[in-house]
Amino acid sequence: MTTTFDRGAPAPEKTDQGRRGSHALRWWVLAVLGVAQLMVVLDATVVNIALPAAQRDLGFNDGDRQWVVTGYALAFGSLLLLGGRLSDLFGRRNTFIIGLIGFAGASAVGGAATSFEMLVAARVGQGVFGALLAPAALSLLTVTFTEPGERAKAFGIFGAVAGAGGAIGLLLGGMLTEWANWRWVMFVNLAFAAVALIGAVLLLAKHVTTDRPKLDIPGTVVVTAALFGIVYGFSHAESTSWTNPVTLSFLIGGAVLLAVFAWLETRVAHPLLPLRIVLDRTRGGSFLTVFIMGIGMFAIFLFLTYYMQLSMGYSPIKTGLAFLPMVAAMIVSSTTVPSLVLPKVGPKVVMAGGFLIAAGGMAWLTQIGLDTGYTSHILPALVLLGLGLGGAMSTAFQGATSGVHHEDAGVASAMINTSQQVGGSIGTALLSTIAASAATDYLSTRTPDPLTVAQSAVESYTTSFWWATAIFVVGAVIMAALMPNTVPEPSEGEPVLAH
Repeated sequence: MTTTFDRGAPAPEKTDQGRRGSHALRWWVLAVLGVAQLMVVLDATVVNIALPAAQRDLGFNDGDRQWVVTGYALAFGSLLLLGGRLSDLFGRRNTFIIGLIGFAGASAVGGAATSFEMLVAARVGQGVFGALLAPAALSLLTVTFTEPGERAKAFGIFGAVAGAGGAIGLLLGGMLTEWANWRWVMFVNLAFAAVALIGAVLLLAKHVTTDRPKLDIPGTVVVTAALFGIVYGFSHAESTSWTNPVTLSFLIGGAVLLAVFAWLETRVAHPLLPLRIVLDRTRGGSFLTVFIMGIGMFAIFLFLTYYMQLSMGYSPIKTGLAFLPMVAAMIVSSTTVPSLVLPKVGPKVVMAGGFLIAAGGMAWLTQIGLDTGYTSHILPALVLLGLGLGGAMSTAFQGATSGVHHEDAGVASAMINTSQQVGGSIGTALLSTIAASAATDYLSTRTPDPLTVAQSAVESYTTSFWWATAIFVVGAVIMAALMPNTVPEPSEGEPVLAH
């Protein structure tokens, strides 16, 4: 596809003053994209803390409560690849702006919800427009920053936002729920969207194309159904069991459809996901890194939140504040590793080392008990997790879009978000099941008094932390075996700044 832009104004690269202006604008674009990415990422956790208050207000039962979370995950996870390809075909600026407006509109509906059905519909709408917004944001970053030094810094900052968004969501959700009202966890997105929308309109160039976009309809239908089946299957396993017929049907059906999709993509003229994107070792290893992190990071946010609130008696706000050292460590490693460490040791060492550092932090958390302290058992673990995951995550974001042509940047970016979303769904189901089994096993040989019940909860958390430790170690081994140790190449750039 040939893409052109309005060339009426002089190219900003022609003069030193123009170069300085263009450089400054690129960093403003990064700020806009970071705000949009933060809005999408934190929305996965910001609602969780507000759910009990929303449940009391709207009067829905515990069985229905999961759909407020699952509805978002299903729409977001199953439509990401389509959203990424649409941004390639119809313009990243257009897709980004449509995603922002739609996400804000759905958030407004959710905040004003008068019924459970209205709230779930709003969450599904957030997922749909988030699937447009997230890959468009990352692909804009990919084609904006192509100079190696700038690219490393930009991806480090963006990776920090993506990695820390979940923890920030817990803090923001606690603050808004405790100080205002649960509805503000939805309404707050209007402020994020407004800032990003103004920046996008002012800074991003308009898309002009002479080619008629072509979309892989069979591939789109098959992969959307496959991802829906996989995400729903794991969500259903969490609330039922792994042997439940519905769970098995969706998981097996999703896996079969994924195989059909891979076959289709070798046969169609304009594939939704060109297999060259995932078969490259650098990009493939980066997608695997984000996928494995998605599985393991679930244990941090969910079970550690449970432990601090239920076992240590922390309020929602105090729980959110307790995660801030992890956020700080993640920001430090995300912004320094890509520019200072990656060029010297290569992505294989950075990613494998990041997984091992994170595994050390997770193993530290396995030592918690009913009477352990924050500074001795939680704080050091969170710092290690932030340092390890931040460095590996930012490197993976850079590697996942390494060397892609600009017409493939959107779908390559979508693969990152898809990997993280599917990994998170697997982590939710797998680790929740393991935790429940550990608690049941502990109580099966003891008298269920208040102390043993409390201890059974701690046993469930520590068992999940051990599994997450093993998952991170496996990630380190896979990266050491699979990832080439060459610094990722920049993507092919294109003009994205408004003249």
